[in-house]
Amino acid sequence: MIPCIRRAAALCLLLLVALLINAARLQILQSTSLDKNPANRRLAIGRYDEPRGNILVGGRPVTGSKDSGQQLRYERTYTEGALYAPVTGYASQTYGTTLIENAQDGILSGRSSLLTAIPLWNDLSRTQQPGGNVVTTIKPAMQRAAFSGLAGKRGAVAAIEPSTGRILALVSSPSYDPGLLSGTGRPVADAWTMLTGSGIQPMLNRAIRQTYPPGSAFKIVTAAAALDTGVVRDVDAPTGTPDPYVLPGTATTLPNAATGCGNASLAYAIQWSCNTVMAHLGVKIGLHGMLDTVGKFGFNDRGLRIPSGVAPSNFDRRMTIDQVALSSIGQFDTTATPLQMAMVSAAVANGGELKLPYLVDRGTTSDGDTVSQNNPRSYSQAMSPSTAQKLQRLMVEVVDEGTGGKAAIGGARVGGKTGTAQHGIGNAGTPYAWFISWAQADDAPQPAVAVAVVVEDAEARRNDVSGGGSAAPIARAVMAAALRR
Repeated sequence: MIPCIRRAAALCLLLLVALLINAARLQILQSTSLDKNPANRRLAIGRYDEPRGNILVGGRPVTGSKDSGQQLRYERTYTEGALYAPVTGYASQTYGTTLIENAQDGILSGRSSLLTAIPLWNDLSRTQQPGGNVVTTIKPAMQRAAFSGLAGKRGAVAAIEPSTGRILALVSSPSYDPGLLSGTGRPVADAWTMLTGSGIQPMLNRAIRQTYPPGSAFKIVTAAAALDTGVVRDVDAPTGTPDPYVLPGTATTLPNAATGCGNASLAYAIQWSCNTVMAHLGVKIGLHGMLDTVGKFGFNDRGLRIPSGVAPSNFDRRMTIDQVALSSIGQFDTTATPLQMAMVSAAVANGGELKLPYLVDRGTTSDGDTVSQNNPRSYSQAMSPSTAQKLQRLMVEVVDEGTGGKAAIGGARVGGKTGTAQHGIGNAGTPYAWFISWAQADDAPQPAVAVAVVVEDAEARRNDVSGGGSAAPIARAVMAAALRR
């Protein structure tokens, strides 16, 4: 009898050890994979069991949470969702998160270690902090001015404070209400199908995720390269550009929309947007010189985040000389996001130094205590201070005497550059209208804002589309809002 008891005890002990080993395997070795298993509902239930922290604009929340009474209890709500969608993104129980809702999810969901005074406290206590808040750099008046200016047309606006890099407005149009995607069930699935299947792409963030040929707005970059490399030393001196101008190595004649471009100066070429002069200067600068300059402005940067990822703006690294000429006037394969072109304008306005753009000012606890802070950082010295000073003068002349007159603001010094970018097969598509600009109040020590506007305007008559006519008035409204005290 005793041997039988011993064997039974040994077996029980063996089973106990096996049970402990299996528990350790599940809780330690496989815990991460089990947490990520789609069949594990506990994480989702826990995630939505508490209200999500808020995203703030101008000191007020533009997001909220509502108790749905469902298993996934709290759903995201949005105030003026379409206005701020390019900033907030969406937080969906079905489709995940985007933009700030994604990039700052740790703070908003309460899972960030920054929200606790004791490291790893959430893991040790098996509790969760209330969701924290994210304070953006957006100025409501500027955001509304940009949104109203686009008035539902396909396009985008980006505005930056040149001295800091703070993004003051970020608008994409047409837009959508992120609240349609917050919950679960058939209505959310139907909304997703409608939004993702729409030909106007309302969920595309055109301000940071769509690139366009920048057209003549890019001539400011070429002008900076010409001045910094010494190809042009006097902006008022003739450049020796023939008119007509034949692209090197081809029989193709480059047209001008303006008159008087033959042998024109850089100042005249910027003021009236002479294609021939700027293409000729691009050839003289050469591919290496152009690449060096565009890189300082942010082109070809695949790592730019604000904190959401930004689509890289493109300037080809390998080109024939005729392609360099076309790229130097913002055509061929050259493309840019509206944010990128706002960075170009901001560098000129800030004396040549380009600040790294950022959209989140700080993260806080639910009580408002700051746990993370973004401060201005330099991205690059895009051009010399003397070059920036010369370009400021040329951009002011565009507004005061040239193609950008509709951007003028009383009581302020305004610089700008128009652009009408061809696209499509054989340039048959309706051109994109661009305007980049900056503004400085007469009594202010430095420019307050740099703006880039692009209007796709696919329904407009081709001859009605121009940077000065379609985009400059929108830029003016945004700049006026920035200057308004």
